[in-house]
Amino acid sequence: MGRQEVLGLTKLVNAALGKPVAAILGLLHITPENPAYPIPNAVAMELLVVLVAVLFFLWLKARIRADRPGETQQIMEFFLVNPMGVGIKDLLDDIVGHGSDQHIPLIGSIGLFIFMSNMLAVVPGLMSPTAAVTVPLGCAIVVFIYYNRFGLQKHGAGGYVKTLLGPVPAISPIMFIVETFSHFARLLSLTVRLWANMMVSELIFVSFLGLTIGLFTFLGRLSAIGYASAVVPVAIPLALTFFHIFEAVLQAFIFTILSIVYLGLATAEEH
Repeated sequence: MGRQEVLGLTKLVNAALGKPVAAILGLLHITPENPAYPIPNAVAMELLVVLVAVLFFLWLKARIRADRPGETQQIMEFFLVNPMGVGIKDLLDDIVGHGSDQHIPLIGSIGLFIFMSNMLAVVPGLMSPTAAVTVPLGCAIVVFIYYNRFGLQKHGAGGYVKTLLGPVPAISPIMFIVETFSHFARLLSLTVRLWANMMVSELIFVSFLGLTIGLFTFLGRLSAIGYASAVVPVAIPLALTFFHIFEAVLQAFIFTILSIVYLGLATAEEH
């Protein structure tokens, strides 16, 4: 497989940070896929997402009002609590229960990061970092460590192991193997679901956009009628843009709610 095209932003990031990153990778005996650009597209896009998020919330923090919340504050609060009951706080309260507010920072950050990452492909010249398998895998590992940590904290090491044995002592050894396997399968499930959907969505979007530009140019050279007939192919990427936005929201929601479900199962009183 050939190397992925290096995006303009990735080149800028490498110009600023490429040398120290290459030195660190050299000390770790890691050879980057593209030695000329040791920071790949996905990492550069992640840095952009983090930078935009930090600047946005610093801007929002200075404008938060308890008595007269602005429109932006109300929109962000809608992601936490809303009449449909699908806000992050709503889901945590319903699934995890008592003490669930302590999980809002991490679950909310993961959900927002994935949503913003998914949306980047809509911007020309950028890509969704979640379309690279390492990014969903990293998010899945964070969730996996997080919910297991709170499961251990809630039940203790012995109690948490007992939750893997099942209710029937006679088949406890088999249940332990099955439950342990299912826990690690969650890593695969979270990773593949997000990565595959975003990779396919971005691939379809970019492919049809390229075909549309080519078809529009070809038809336009024929006659004025050609430009009129080009309206149809031009409408295709517009529809695909809305589809990609829908997919970005849906996949961020699915990853978030699955993370909450796994956390709820790990900390539940009864299994």
